[in-house]
Amino acid sequence: MENLSLHDAGPPGPPPPGQQQQQMPPPVPQLPPQMFTTAAQLLDLTDSNLVLQNTVERMFVQNLYADVERGLFLVRGENVTLLGEIDLDKDDYVPEPYKLAPVGEVFALKKAEDAKAKKTDLSKQKKLAAIGFESEHHGEAIL
Repeated sequence: MENLSLHDAGPPGPPPPGQQQQQMPPPVPQLPPQMFTTAAQLLDLTDSNLVLQNTVERMFVQNLYADVERGLFLVRGENVTLLGEIDLDKDDYVPEPYKLAPVGEVFALKKAEDAKAKKTDLSKQKKLAAIGFESEHHGEAIL
């Protein structure tokens, strides 16, 4: 068996009888990256993963909010739709009715709000099931 690489050229001249020469498709023309904005350039990079450091989740519940330190995130490239820069001045702005509260208080309110929403959804699903509609898993994992 021969050890050939992609850089080894085949024999010059026509292919041997009984073998057809395979034609490679022409390369797809690529536009220079200068023609696109940063977000459009990233479309070619969607197979790459993102590593986000020092991430913060801002939770809003009723008229309260809290910033929860989340740390390091790894995001698979196939899950990225859009990536852009954040204006830090606008990021620090919090709309008028919201007040900063301790993380524990906001988290407890959020948990209670989510439980209430889940209970309401289950009630809706039961009413719909009574008239013949089937629900899909109620957003829970099936094991």
